[in-house]
Amino acid sequence: MSAELAKKVVPIETEKRLSLKEKVSYGFGDFGNGFMFDLGQIYLLKFFTDVAGIPAAFAGTIFLVSKLFAAITDPIVGSSIDYRKNIGSRGKFRPYLLIGSMVLALLTILIFLSPDLSTTGKLIYAYATYMLWGLGYSFVNIPYGSLGAAMTQNADDRTSIATFRQIGSLGALFITSVAVMPILVKFDNPKVGYPVVMGLFAVIGVIWFYVCYRNCKERVVVKEAPREKLTFKSVIKTFVQNKPLLTLVLMTIFSISAYNIKSAMLVYFAQYNLGNVELMAYMNFIIIGSSFLGVVFLPKLVKIFGKKQTAMIGFGISVAADLVNFLIPSNVYIFTILASIAFIGISIPNGITWALVSDIIDYGEWKSGERKEATTYSLFNFSRKLAQSLSGFLSGIGLGLVGYVPNVAQTAGALIGIKALLLLYPALALTLAMIIVGFLYKLTDKQHARIVTELHQRS
Repeated sequence: MSAELAKKVVPIETEKRLSLKEKVSYGFGDFGNGFMFDLGQIYLLKFFTDVAGIPAAFAGTIFLVSKLFAAITDPIVGSSIDYRKNIGSRGKFRPYLLIGSMVLALLTILIFLSPDLSTTGKLIYAYATYMLWGLGYSFVNIPYGSLGAAMTQNADDRTSIATFRQIGSLGALFITSVAVMPILVKFDNPKVGYPVVMGLFAVIGVIWFYVCYRNCKERVVVKEAPREKLTFKSVIKTFVQNKPLLTLVLMTIFSISAYNIKSAMLVYFAQYNLGNVELMAYMNFIIIGSSFLGVVFLPKLVKIFGKKQTAMIGFGISVAADLVNFLIPSNVYIFTILASIAFIGISIPNGITWALVSDIIDYGEWKSGERKEATTYSLFNFSRKLAQSLSGFLSGIGLGLVGYVPNVAQTAGALIGIKALLLLYPALALTLAMIIVGFLYKLTDKQHARIVTELHQRS
């Protein structure tokens, strides 16, 4: 690293460790995030098909196109943050959490409105609002994810804040999965119920983002924009030069699409395969509640096996549970037990991912001499958006292919199709994710420790 670059990056004081308050506050950021993001992942497809009256195949295409749009804009958003000049006393990333979350809350309400329009008009409105929502989400989520790398370079602290982030994410998923449907069914008119309930949860999400903004501190500070001119080529260069990032992106496409399709399809499975949509709240109470076990033991597992091996163990557990659950007859009790085991498994690699992306940011700086947290995180987020678009598309297209018809008794083929979308696709996708991380991810914990030491010596 040159003397000029050394002046730009102020490294963490190695003896300074994060307080419990700061770790918890960082986790509250993803808790608040989930009060808006999870609503779209769990309920928006059903809102489109059953309330707005959009055909399932068209609804799936909305997810595909809108998420692809968000994926393309993510690197632009990330680069605009990295190349921002005149960074103030509040830091490079924290201001986005405060202002961006308020905008995102408003957009969350808008995507759950159903104007009295023709089918074409409804499609135009759905596309426009969901694409805007995706852009607003990027301006919150990318700075939030980048903040983790700026808070600390200590490996144990990174695993710790990754754990708290996953706890926050699961906490939000737990509450939104359990509480939303029982409140929604209280409304006689779902066209009123959806925006009111989603608006209430979005406001709560803003409050938790404020807690994160208030209590977290940026310590690895980049005081100037990168020297390299911002171009499409510079963004691609950041991506191509970072082989661990390439691997994480590929793994995430499969792991997140599996995770999200589970969330989107469970409401259909509860209503049609099990015969009672309100069972979803009870099942999620157990399923998501159980997944906290995986997160609680995450730091201990990482200490024993390392990040890579721990992620593979989690993938393996989830795959085995989903395959068994698909092959046996549907029973609410057995299904819930096996689904809980699967969620325990998948919560482990999902939690580790946040620590891996921070390590990858350090690797990128070590490799190129430029620290680009937001650009790197946005490229990782690109894969998440691709996965989200894939899961939404497969859900909508899959429902159409298996013969799903809203609000009527489903055929035997449709019921099997719903079960396959919920369990079989995730099992196959997570198997691929496990193979990818096992054979292609080469940034070990020991190598990362050497990289951090060298970065400190360069400065």
